[in-house]
Amino acid sequence: MGLRDDIEEIAAAFDDDLADAVPSFSGFRVIGTNYDPVTETQVEQKVTFSGRGVFGRYSTDIADGINILLTDTKLTALQNELIDESGNLFTPKDNDKINGFLVKSVGKDPTGATLTIQLRKVNG
Repeated sequence: MGLRDDIEEIAAAFDDDLADAVPSFSGFRVIGTNYDPVTETQVEQKVTFSGRGVFGRYSTDIADGINILLTDTKLTALQNELIDESGNLFTPKDNDKINGFLVKSVGKDPTGATLTIQLRKVNG
């Protein structure tokens, strides 16, 4: 059994066996702001995206208190399930927001099948 078969088994598990443990999430990226002269306010232009993944915590061995906090959340998502509002594949990046959390870093596995996304609670 090759790596591709293993990844397909993970995807199938997300759909079947792990469906209850793999919640949907949504997020957005601010791509700019425009001034609305009618309301006299700044209006953010956003790209929204969604996917499914497993939310977890970082172990005390990994959390260093500077780059990774014990209160940070680790999201593991399948890359092929992350899509934007147009249905295109999407990769989050630093400073995007997911479920009210701030994206601090995004890592890919060597095959590009899964993403590990570090999330931090936004104060306020």
